Amino acid sequence: MRREALIRNAHASTSIEGNPLSIEEVSALAEGRKITAMRKSRLEVLNYLKVLEDIPKFAEKESTEKTVLDIHKRITKDVIEDPRESGRYRKKRVVVGNRLGRIVYTPPPPAEVPRLMKGFVVWLGSAPAQSIDAVLEAGIAHYEFVRIHPFVDGNGRTARALATLILYARGFDIKRFFALDDYYNGDRAAYYRALQSVDPNDLDLTFWLEYFTDGVAISVLRVKERVLRLSSDRLRRDIKGQISLTDRQMRIVELIHGRGAISSKELQQLFHISRQATHKEISKLVKLGVIKSVGKARATRYVFV
Repeated sequence: MRREALIRNAHASTSIEGNPLSIEEVSALAEGRKITAMRKSRLEVLNYLKVLEDIPKFAEKESTEKTVLDIHKRITKDVIEDPRESGRYRKKRVVVGNRLGRIVYTPPPPAEVPRLMKGFVVWLGSAPAQSIDAVLEAGIAHYEFVRIHPFVDGNGRTARALATLILYARGFDIKRFFALDDYYNGDRAAYYRALQSVDPNDLDLTFWLEYFTDGVAISVLRVKERVLRLSSDRLRRDIKGQISLTDRQMRIVELIHGRGAISSKELQQLFHISRQATHKEISKLVKLGVIKSVGKARATRYVFV
């Protein structure tokens, strides 16, 4: 699952910025296989994969401007037009345009970038930043980095990698099983709308943070559903190999597995069956030694033995 999340993140983050490789091609590159594609397309993916793989190593160090510059340098290695701009703040003005070629945002002038980035990194390590929820810090950092737009190219990928690093460093990594970049790529228009919703005059991040935290919640929920599905499949195989159960009894076992415990009344409502029919199914599972009752009278619930 970690490997799959790594591949989906690398595919999504590079795809957002125009990389044409499919998820299958990204998967092949991650496995060390050769594919027929432009050199730049391949390197963009390989660079991002390597940065994501090294997130734990980055997290061992204190977040500094050097860390940010190093991440950008590795993301843009051999793919940026001018190699001298890899891992260095921009020295020229840039604009952000949409797919129609219209300018939607003009970042701060290059002379302000070093000061803004220094303040940004100081904030990341400050007590106020560490006192808020890790997801909010990552969301704020993602937006602020894009707002400053410190590099000529590769700002989006660097911002997303930095958000991933913050979540990991703050302990919100859940084994690196979730693919947040995949959420952005699922609806790129919504991603850009959320980023552009912030008024640069008052910097009210409410809409953006609602979007960002929804993305984390949805991504984590997908992981939970996948884990439950995989563990239920394994449970089904294990039990089916030892005990003969009906489909309904197996479903009861899966429900207890997912919830931890269940009551007779809940089973009646879920299966739309009578109390007597529910009792019959439960009695069979108790007799076989699969489940047992805990609690008394109306508080009785059933759990695994």
